Order: sequence, then C-alpha cells, then structure tokens
Amino acid sequence: MFAYYLRLAWLSIRQSYGLSLLMVLAIGLGIGAAMTTVTVNYLMSANPIPTKSEQLFYVQLDNWDPHQPANDNGDPPDQLTYRDATALWAANKAYRQVVQAQMGAVVEPEGKDSLPFQVSGRANSADFFAMFDVPFLFGGSWDRAADESMQQVVVLSQSLNERLFGGRDSVGEKVKLAGDYFQVVGVIANWLPRPRFYDVTTGAFNEAEELFIPFSLLSQPKINRNGNTNCWKPSGEGYEAFLNSECVWTQFWAELRTEQEKEDYLTFLNAYVTEQKKLGRFERPINNRLSDVMQWMENQQVVAQDASLMMVMSLMFLLVCLLNTIGLLLAKFLSKAPQIGLRQALGASRQDLFTQYLTEAGCIGIAGGLLGLVFAWLGLQGVQLLYGDEMKGLAELDLAMVGLAMLLALVSSLLAGLYPTWRACTVQPSQQLKSQ
Repeated sequence: MFAYYLRLAWLSIRQSYGLSLLMVLAIGLGIGAAMTTVTVNYLMSANPIPTKSEQLFYVQLDNWDPHQPANDNGDPPDQLTYRDATALWAANKAYRQVVQAQMGAVVEPEGKDSLPFQVSGRANSADFFAMFDVPFLFGGSWDRAADESMQQVVVLSQSLNERLFGGRDSVGEKVKLAGDYFQVVGVIANWLPRPRFYDVTTGAFNEAEELFIPFSLLSQPKINRNGNTNCWKPSGEGYEAFLNSECVWTQFWAELRTEQEKEDYLTFLNAYVTEQKKLGRFERPINNRLSDVMQWMENQQVVAQDASLMMVMSLMFLLVCLLNTIGLLLAKFLSKAPQIGLRQALGASRQDLFTQYLTEAGCIGIAGGLLGLVFAWLGLQGVQLLYGDEMKGLAELDLAMVGLAMLLALVSSLLAGLYPTWRACTVQPSQQLKSQ
C-alpha cells in the first residue's frame, strides 16, 4: 500500500512541479543553513579524547594579585608559573602528569643547499604522549630520566619527518635545533585532536606541533619559548628571575583515574599552596581547580558565543522556511479538493487520505534534505575559505551530520504537512461533487 502512496505522491509532485520545487527549495535552504552551523558547533564541542576525558584534569592555582582577581568571574589564572609547574611535576603525586609550554625552533637541515626554517614546537614532560594517546609511527617517547637530566632528544611529527628524512624511520638520527644536535627518539603519526584540548590557551583549533622536546630544556634561554605570558608584577632582571617570577605561562595536566585519586591530588594542591603562603606567596584565598577535559573546554569557551548565536539564528531561519512550506502545502492540497471529494465518494477513508498526503509531504522533505546537504557542503566550504586552516577538520560533513540532516528534513516536512493534510482531509465530498 505504501508503494501506491509513493506513486500518488510522485504523480502529484509532477502535476504541480513548480509549487513542489518551491517547497523543496525552501526546505533545502533551511536545512543547508541549519546544518552548516550545527556541524561547526558539533565538531567544535566534540569530545577530543572520549576514552579518558574524565580522567585528565587541568590544574589551576591562584597566585594572582591579592587586590584583583585574574578573571572577572573569580577563576584563578589559566596557566601556572614555571616554579609551581616544575614543583608539582617534581612531587610526582599523580598517576601521570604533564608540564608543558609552547615553543618555537629553527631547524637547520644538513646539506649546503638546505636553508634553515622555522617550525612550531612544544616543550613537555615525558607523560604527554601516553596521557594524550599520541600515536607513534616510529620509536616512542623519552622517559622521566631524560626530563630530569635535560637530554637533548626530540620527537618529530610525521610531516616534519617526511621533510627532513623523506618519511623513513629516523629514530637515532640527529636534528640540529638552536645550534645544538638533538637525537630523534620517535616519530608520531598524523595526530590532530579537534579541539586541541591539551593547550586551548594558544588556540583550540591550531595545528598540532611539528616537534616535541623535554620541558626541562626551557630552563635554558636559548630555547625560544612562546605562547601566552601574563604577569601581575615585574619579573625582575634576567632569565633566571623570570623563571622564578609570578608570571604564568605553563600548562599542567594530571591523570587521575578514580575519584579518590582526584580528592587526594586536590588535598595535595591545597597543602602545597598552604606551604607557599608561609613563604609570602599566594596571598589570595585558596582557589585551586581541577577541571576535566570537557569542563576545561567549557570554561575556556572553546565553542565561541557567536558560533552558538549563529546556530540559533540558522534554526530560526529553518523555522521560517517551514512556515512558508506549510502555506505552500496548504495551497496545494486544498487545490485538490475535487479529487479528494471524489476519492471519498469512492470509499477512501480519512486515514487513507491522511497517509497519502503526509507521504507526499515526506517525499518533498527528503528531496529538500538532499538539496540541503548540497547547500550545507557549500556553506562549510565558505566557512573554511573564510577562516582558513583554523577550521581545518571542523568544516566537514560526516555520516552523523548527513543522517541528522536527512532526519531533520523528514521530520520537519512531516510536521509542516500535518496541518495542510488535516485541512485536506476535512473536505466534504457532497459539496465537491455538487460543484462538479
């Protein structure tokens, strides 16, 4: 019977193809606009490490100015000082822990015709790779001993390894950075967490770094540290004074597998700050924070407010399109009043008529959904063109979004067709037969 209704729907659509095309276009525009913004918001707010996001905690301590909070909402600074981060790392109270900061480096490749070039880098402790599930193509991470002894080792990205060594296994090779030779201990496979949760302070949607070195090497001024640095009082003269200052520029993560481990670690942080207060530091009330991955991204507003606003506006535009569709469907179905009256006189029930015209509305919705996917793809291409590499990986329709678009189009068209279909089914056959 359903096949019969589909055939009637097709005949009806062909009979008034102009009106049907207008409805398909209206639904397509609404679905396209909605899915463009929904897709971007969906990918921006996705869980970047779902297997352990509830076990990874970003650490915040409030060492800020006693007369003014670091943030208007009273939150502690977004980063830690060098002395606090290294002290927490040395205490080694978590199952795994990472102290890190962004850095830049100039690679000096071998060969007379090879010119030095700038790369993005990260100085981090050894647990970074295991904590954040970084996949390795060759070799692996350095160990804690390498951090403690400031060994000149490096992990390369796959793209940098291809540029320097043609993509072969380069473990054991030497790379010249900042005038010194670093030994390659590992090459990571293509890795691009979205969002880049491990360091949202320097850009949640930036590319992953091209090389990684031990964090302890940042104690040497020849390593070019970069990223966000905030100070509430002068740091003093010289690099050593800067390292011991109250300037915040490092990030610290702890892997805590159970609720008890989290409570124990928070107790440790409170004890640490209490001890530092005796030294004249941390003059503000104790305000230590442990935020898991999703909490931290929400705290940092990884999904920008303007993106959420655009999504709401696009959904309202979809609603306007559906209201137009309701009017067009109503005009179309009521124009078929003579046919409806004749079918009722021949024995068709209201349920049969309701199913028939709702099937037609569903067919229009599916066609609108397919057209909407095309508009959504064009919209996402426009977003990527506008924002460039920042939207790489965030302006793509995956299967989940394709399915959502089709479901949204079908449900929307069925809802839009309810009132016109009900009005069509209330036609009195006697009145229509008299007028023939």
